[in-house]
Amino acid sequence: MDGTTLTDDVGFLLSRASGLLVRATNAALAAHGLRVRSYSALLLACGSEAGMSQRDLAVILGLDPSQVVLLVDELTEAGLVERRPSESDRRTKLVAATQAGRAACRAAERAAGAVHAEHLAVLTGEEQAQLRALLGRLVVGEPAPART
Repeated sequence: MDGTTLTDDVGFLLSRASGLLVRATNAALAAHGLRVRSYSALLLACGSEAGMSQRDLAVILGLDPSQVVLLVDELTEAGLVERRPSESDRRTKLVAATQAGRAACRAAERAAGAVHAEHLAVLTGEEQAQLRALLGRLVVGEPAPART
């Protein structure tokens, strides 16, 4: 078996492409003390000035809340995020990026961006945009646009 039968298996192709990109991105992020999951959580925290609840992080990242607690603990210990009380619900703690976290995130974005550009270079710019759009629809479960 030469693997050509697997090229029709979308699950295999997505898994293989993800594995290649995640390994390469993790290697690039290691210099910043991050991995793809922790980088993703930091990126979300940086995107929300007031902070984001751990529950919302778990939903967006598609992770079990206990995994998010560990990620946030790691990021907190590194001084990249802090937990703040929510003004609207005192039971909720918001995860907010620190100044150091914002700086680390900018550097990590450049590193991850370089890896992504390298791996996606086999596709045209239009194909890259199409791939992002299609994967985005898969992730959020958005139906295909109606054809007229």
